[in-house]
Amino acid sequence: MTAVDGIGSVVVETHNWGRTAKFFTALGLELDFETDHHSGQFRGGAGPTVFVVEVPEDRAPRMQVVLGVPDADAYEPDSSLEVVSPFEDTHYGTREMVVRDPDGRTWTIRAPGTR
Repeated sequence: MTAVDGIGSVVVETHNWGRTAKFFTALGLELDFETDHHSGQFRGGAGPTVFVVEVPEDRAPRMQVVLGVPDADAYEPDSSLEVVSPFEDTHYGTREMVVRDPDGRTWTIRAPGTR
């Protein structure tokens, strides 16, 4: 069994990509890339990346910690974990699984895609 190897990224939703991008750059993070749909990834040192995505005003912005595994096919979750959704391919080239913790929060486990 392959274990989760730590925090891969933190996903931050915002109502204003530009303002939030300036905030993270002011903190000293570097912009890795920006998409054409008001999102982008920041990096600072050896820690996890911060991915910022703009969401509509009628949706409350959330923040999510994404855990990483090196290989989705080799990862077998412990039988005590509540799997909300098994590994699925994403439109952005990774594979993701969602599990629920004892307090009802969901956690995403991300692995590299199969492309």
